[in-house]
Amino acid sequence: MHSKPMLVVVSGPPGTGKTTLAHRIATAIGCPAICRDEIKEGMAHATPGFVPGPGDPLTMRTLSTFFDVIGLLIGRGTTVVAEAAFQDRLWTPGLSPLLTRAELRIVHCTVPAEVALERITNRTGSDPRRAAHEDNQISPEARMRTHNAFQPVDLPVPTLTLDTTEHPDLEQVLKFLSR
Repeated sequence: MHSKPMLVVVSGPPGTGKTTLAHRIATAIGCPAICRDEIKEGMAHATPGFVPGPGDPLTMRTLSTFFDVIGLLIGRGTTVVAEAAFQDRLWTPGLSPLLTRAELRIVHCTVPAEVALERITNRTGSDPRRAAHEDNQISPEARMRTHNAFQPVDLPVPTLTLDTTEHPDLEQVLKFLSR
């Protein structure tokens, strides 16, 4: 048994299945899943006329809100699954203050770039919530470059790298989390 709440970070490039996996993990272990994109989608509801773009004010507020919510829950002793497509440069400053307050585990999702691009294209056309994001403003070439240059979270904590091209084995993830 852990003496501190667990913080399970699900990370990886866009289109790697992070949100789906984060919700599966949270359901399996019985805790909330805090997903950065879902926070932004909720904030967009309260911002009439919002148009997403690189570095827009709502996106910047989403970053701090995401880490505030995680910190609040961890501070109250709540195990949390946190999911975002942040690269190391954004995760590390947000997570470092929590290293002494939570048992941190990282699940890094990977898929080939072509699979990620296909997933992004499919969800952009079929999910109206994606209007809160700049999915349509990023060219396929830029997406491929971003995917291939993605810098995973690099903290001195247990990390599982998982190919999420197919539905990943949840039992493998749960076994990793129970160590």
